[in-house]
Amino acid sequence: MLKKFDKKDEESGGGSNPFQHLEKSAVLQEARVFNETPINPRKCAHILTKILYLINQGEHLGTTEATEAFFAMTKLFQSNDPTLRRMCYLTIKEMSCIAEDVIIVTSSLTKDMTGKEDNYRGPAVRALCQITDVSHASPSLLPGLSMEHLLKCSFDVVKRWVNEAQEAASSDNIMVQYHALGLLYHVRKNDRLAVNKMISKVTRHGLKSPFAYCMMIRVASKQLEEEDGSRDSPLFDFIESCLRNKHEMVVYEAASAIVNLPGCSAKELAPAVSVLQLFCSSPKAALRYAAVRTLNKVAMKHPSAVTACNLDLENLVTDSNRSIATLAITTLLKTGSESSIDRLMKQISSFMSEISDEFKVVVVQAISALCQKYPRKHAVLMNFLFTMLREEGGFEYKRAIVDCIISIIEENSESKETGLSHLCEFIEDCEFTVLATRILHLLGQEGPKTTNPSKYIRFIYNRVVLEHEEVRAGRSKPGARTTGMIRTTLCPGRRCVMDDDNEVRDRATFYLNVLEQKQKALNAGYILNGLTVSIPGLERALQQYTLEPSEKPFDLKSVPLATAPMAEQRTESTPITAVKQPEKVAATRQEIFQEQLAAVPEFRGLGPLFKSSPEPVALTESETEYVIRCTKHTFTDHMVFQFDCTNTLNDQTLENVTVQMEPTEAYEVLCYVPARSLPYNQPGTCYTLVALPKDDPTAVACTFSCMMKFTVKDCDPTTGETDDEGYEDEYVLEDLEVTVADHIQKVMKLNFEAAWDEVGDEFEKEETFTLSTIKTLEEAVGNIVKFLGMHPCERSDKVPDNKNTHTLLLAGVFRGGHDILVRARLLLLDTVTMQVTARSLEELPVDIILASVG
Repeated sequence: MLKKFDKKDEESGGGSNPFQHLEKSAVLQEARVFNETPINPRKCAHILTKILYLINQGEHLGTTEATEAFFAMTKLFQSNDPTLRRMCYLTIKEMSCIAEDVIIVTSSLTKDMTGKEDNYRGPAVRALCQITDVSHASPSLLPGLSMEHLLKCSFDVVKRWVNEAQEAASSDNIMVQYHALGLLYHVRKNDRLAVNKMISKVTRHGLKSPFAYCMMIRVASKQLEEEDGSRDSPLFDFIESCLRNKHEMVVYEAASAIVNLPGCSAKELAPAVSVLQLFCSSPKAALRYAAVRTLNKVAMKHPSAVTACNLDLENLVTDSNRSIATLAITTLLKTGSESSIDRLMKQISSFMSEISDEFKVVVVQAISALCQKYPRKHAVLMNFLFTMLREEGGFEYKRAIVDCIISIIEENSESKETGLSHLCEFIEDCEFTVLATRILHLLGQEGPKTTNPSKYIRFIYNRVVLEHEEVRAGRSKPGARTTGMIRTTLCPGRRCVMDDDNEVRDRATFYLNVLEQKQKALNAGYILNGLTVSIPGLERALQQYTLEPSEKPFDLKSVPLATAPMAEQRTESTPITAVKQPEKVAATRQEIFQEQLAAVPEFRGLGPLFKSSPEPVALTESETEYVIRCTKHTFTDHMVFQFDCTNTLNDQTLENVTVQMEPTEAYEVLCYVPARSLPYNQPGTCYTLVALPKDDPTAVACTFSCMMKFTVKDCDPTTGETDDEGYEDEYVLEDLEVTVADHIQKVMKLNFEAAWDEVGDEFEKEETFTLSTIKTLEEAVGNIVKFLGMHPCERSDKVPDNKNTHTLLLAGVFRGGHDILVRARLLLLDTVTMQVTARSLEELPVDIILASVG
């Protein structure tokens, strides 16, 4: 009968650690019991437990103390007590790095390893690996698995055992053959030819071990990926031949390998899909699960290849294993026809409550893909998603549903009002603050574009009276669109002015004052689109302005812009209302460049850095003696070219390194800032400063020919000391291009129409062009976005299927801080015709856009 300890018992020591007051000297004194005859197994095991406890508690055992205890412990192998023997193995492993001459127990461990007692062989091998001196070990002493462990620390020793490993590879024992082939592969894996020969031998003679087959399939797959070889390779033939193996394990491994090979066509996948189809009807649940899981992966890239399995997958929808049923359904959603959607939704509904949130998320993701494939079915899918949204579930599950509904709204304008209504009902009882604030942000973005924006005010007002300040601060602003909506919005806004939370009051006061002005330009600039500057950059600039007072007013154009991807991510994933800014914000890449360039005396009068190229441009091959990469920095009237240089010759040092540049257009090279010294493999930086064209300011596209000039000094490769005065030399680099995209920074305009109206038509210009070499709208959109370096707004870079017209909306800021907006109307007949309309508050950005496109 178990004794029940209460609190008093615990306080009196009834549940304390019996080993907590052990003394090392007393325990080592007790270890003399090991020498007694006959051996008392229970008492000796208890003493070994004490020794292990002391070691694991960090108690230091001297070498002499540990060696004496170890020698006494070796006599315990005379006992056959299994508990005592296990304690001996554990003690050997713990004391192997403390005691001396531990090799003395080798014979005892070898006897246990080769004996008939199963419980002794495995632990004996592990203990033997700890004490064996690998420089004197032999393959007859250590089995294949231990050899693989020793290979990591003593490659040269194990490499001498290849003959024994090859002999073991022919063993009838499936595990011996498996480990022997594994050892051979690890010895030869850096020799591609040797590995290929090994696979060829396996193909000719076959193997007895299914585990070995699986390993060789993985080796062949890795070789194929590294070689990027064709499917005519013998390696691929070997994998495909394994599809006909008698072992199910090998067949699945081969099918999985083919499916995961990059670049496989539907035709090449067909044999693998066929065997997976057979596994779908297997009586073994593990095989059914593996098959449907792999088919699900295939359906993501090649849904047509899985269509032949649809009947088998439909049979799995009612599988007793809900994981299998879920994967079958999601695979069918990716491969099924539009007519089967209604039936599939009914089948899913029958078991959604029985599966975990993890699999529910998989179902939601499949539905999201289905919405893009069959937009006419958005009503059925939206209703199903809303039903799921009302059920119980965790944050990840609910977020997946909200993401899916929002993507449907953005992709399909007909579903907007239905989707918004569903989301409004959801936030009435939403327990997740992040989701509530995101939906409120969406209402502010999409609500004003609906036929009746005012109906969303009630839901926003309800959020105003909630207890979470993040939600109250996240109330949307649909009233900025129309005069009628302003009046409706002011009431809940005035309530927020009296809120207890500082951020809620500040936001409400700001929005109210802007709305009460009743000016579309203010609404567009401060509410609908907001600031496009970097918030951390603005904070630093304002702090610097307060530290250095000036008579000039603060210039917002001196603040770095927020890049469009960051702005989009903030808007769509984590609204700023839901994010508490950290006290210290890490400097951005552009701010780091700004600080570095400001430290160069020649660049101090250039003003704020407008843009740095996203990726450095390589001007040499990576294998050449000098590696040069260029980053382009754009200012209001200048450009700085930063050349990061690396000298890969260990017998040379370069000094006074510059990159001389010759422009094809009216750019003017002003000065060069050299890298004083480039020792071997130590990167250095030099700069070239150029002035932008003044006589023809629209000629911003330019190609520079580049020549690196330097002084070469021979040096000692070991010490790096130079031994001569050097000589002048030069090295031709690749040409460097400057495009219109280098003068424009991407910005995100959440409401393009409002931004278009805000800029006005004073400097609007329009021209029509023919894109004679482009045959599709998708290609035209991609090329225009890349060429102009502007950000596509309102998902206008997504071209609908089966349409020959499209409107692309682009937003950016031209150097100097001037907003530039472009509306490109595309028409596809035999070629693509493009009508470009550009607007800005200055004439120069408009002229540059039209000149560069022309």
